[in-house]
Amino acid sequence: MNTLELLDELQKKAMADEKIRKELLLTREQKDPLRAFCQKARALGYELYEMELVDAGENFYAEMKRSTNGGGENSPVLEGSDDFYELFFASIE
Repeated sequence: MNTLELLDELQKKAMADEKIRKELLLTREQKDPLRAFCQKARALGYELYEMELVDAGENFYAEMKRSTNGGGENSPVLEGSDDFYELFFASIE
């Protein structure tokens, strides 16, 4: 299962279980929220690591950028579209 599939499954689990949703939301209050989030995901059985999450967003963004006007400097800025971590939280709030 790739990172996006893991996040999708975790999102479904969080939406179905209020306790898990709240626990995931609380990870944002930790000193290192990304690490806390990934640790919680692993505790729930989802092998998710910080760099995999960051890399997935950056790779997705790079693919989108390359597909627009050949990926040159005239490609539109797609701000925020590479942050699956923030998108995850936006979907469960």
